[in-house]
Amino acid sequence: MGLLSELVLLPAAPVRGTFWVLNQVVAEAERLYYDPATVRRELAELEKRLEAGEIDDDEFDRAEDELLDRLERTTPR
Repeated sequence: MGLLSELVLLPAAPVRGTFWVLNQVVAEAERLYYDPATVRRELAELEKRLEAGEIDDDEFDRAEDELLDRLERTTPR
């Protein structure tokens, strides 16, 4: 950007900075959400909860399907 456009947009700098920070937070959250290690850890925890009787088979199947869908989205084809 040119100097003139920087001067004109200077009052919006705090807003632009806020949006940049929000975008960074969202990107990191998505990275963690789809991280295969995170998904596998959640699958192991889900299995433990089923074995401990904390959840029933239907809830396990639903949650497992969601986690496997997330894992599938991260696996390169």
